Amino acid sequence: MDVLISAGIVVAALGLSAALGALLVSLILRWVEPEGYAPGVLRGGTWIGVLERLAITGAIIAGHPEAVVVVLAVKGLGRYPELRATHSAQRAKATERFIIGTLVSYLWAGLVGVLTTLVL
Repeated sequence: MDVLISAGIVVAALGLSAALGALLVSLILRWVEPEGYAPGVLRGGTWIGVLERLAITGAIIAGHPEAVVVVLAVKGLGRYPELRATHSAQRAKATERFIIGTLVSYLWAGLVGVLTTLVL
C-alpha cells in the first residue's frame, strides 16, 4: 500500500478514535446517568479520554498493544487521589463514572486500532 494512503488511513483512524469515541462515551454516560452528574468532579475527563484513545489506538496500530497497560496505569494512578478525596456521597458515582467511561473509551480505541491494523 502506498505510504500516503497508509498515513491517511492512520490519521483517519486516530481522528475517528478520538472524536467519535468522545461522542460514544458521552452517550453511554448519559444513558447510565440520566439524572446528570455533579460538575467539578473528575475535571478534564473529556480531554483525558481523547488523549487516552489516541495513545491506545496509536499503540495498537504501531504494533505495541502492551502500551495500553501503561496508559491504564497512568490514568488510574492520576485519578486515584481525586477519587479518594471526593465526598463519600459522590465517591460511588464518581468511581462508577470513571470505570464506565474508561472501559467504553478503551474498548472503542482498541476496536479502531485492531480494525485499522487489519485494513493496513
